Amino acid sequence: MVLKIGPLALETPVVLAPMAGVTDAAYRSVCRRFGGGLFVSEMITARALVERNERTTRMVAFGDDERVRSVQLYGVDPATMARAVERLVDEIGVDHIDLNFGCPVGKVTKKGGGAALPVHHVLFERVVRAAVGAAGSVPVTVKMRLGLDAATTTAFRAGRMAEDVGVAAVALHARTAEQHYSGHADWSAIARLKAEVTSIPVLGNGDIWDGPDAVRMMDETGCDGVVVGRGCLGRPWLFAEIDAALAGAPVPPTPTLATVLGIVRAHAQALVALHGEERGVRALRKHAAWYLTGYPVGGAARKAAMSVSTLGEVDAWLGTLARHGELLPIEGPTPRRGPTNGPRRVLLPDRWLDTVEDPYPPAGAELLVSGG
Repeated sequence: MVLKIGPLALETPVVLAPMAGVTDAAYRSVCRRFGGGLFVSEMITARALVERNERTTRMVAFGDDERVRSVQLYGVDPATMARAVERLVDEIGVDHIDLNFGCPVGKVTKKGGGAALPVHHVLFERVVRAAVGAAGSVPVTVKMRLGLDAATTTAFRAGRMAEDVGVAAVALHARTAEQHYSGHADWSAIARLKAEVTSIPVLGNGDIWDGPDAVRMMDETGCDGVVVGRGCLGRPWLFAEIDAALAGAPVPPTPTLATVLGIVRAHAQALVALHGEERGVRALRKHAAWYLTGYPVGGAARKAAMSVSTLGEVDAWLGTLARHGELLPIEGPTPRRGPTNGPRRVLLPDRWLDTVEDPYPPAGAELLVSGG
């Protein structure tokens, strides 16, 4: 089942969602071992990229085996966005750029970015048009949320506008910014977006926890592909499950703890190669907790994961877990991983809802230079 995004032909219509602090080159390499079609980087800030912020530049790192170099870009100023895209295309050599209009985090929305920006539809159109124009033949996609809250939906107009200015695909996380990660994704909104955006692929995101969920989303909504976020945290083999389910093949069995420990070791090595030992092992800690979710290994083993600081200590920790051998997770629904916070009031710039026709970014909006 091939998914076409501009000139890119993905072998399977399954996309790894960009997740801050998670989808670095190390985790992308782990996920690719199991399947999937497109693997998107963490969110990169346009202004920081233009200013050649050192941390941001390090974040735009790709493995030698990454056939498609995919980056998610955040920005609120059309001129800055164009310059950032030019650098990504001309200097870094990316193959795909995804624009972030879905982040619900307060430090982003209060500057008019992320999920807040489509409310200002004129500015939204200018930002997207600038990115598409600067990208040339490199496909640009848009990822967004349903809207700010139940009373302020933006996805349908934004999707049509993005289609009109030449994006290659649109993806919808079918929650509002107010929901954050609480409640349930409204898959009917994905179906409506698919009905209104007809010339480019529409991808669905939200509440895909196993292979059958992906099949059900595509069947119920008619979407052209799925974007997987929290469901793959500590479960990179979810991509194998989804690929099999979409192909109508038997879903691979749930891995035993012994298999998982081998995946954790490979992930640790990749993180150390990317970030160095101290930072790489520190980054592994949150992943370790996700990997162990559902496996009855005891609280002490989970706590021990939070104190490892060298690759040798990681190996010692894995060795203590190896005594459980071929342990399987506790039977039942797939445990949820990642953030579950919400609902939360959406932070916005002053008078944001009263000035929706304003074509310019709010004052100070481009000061976010932390590197994502």
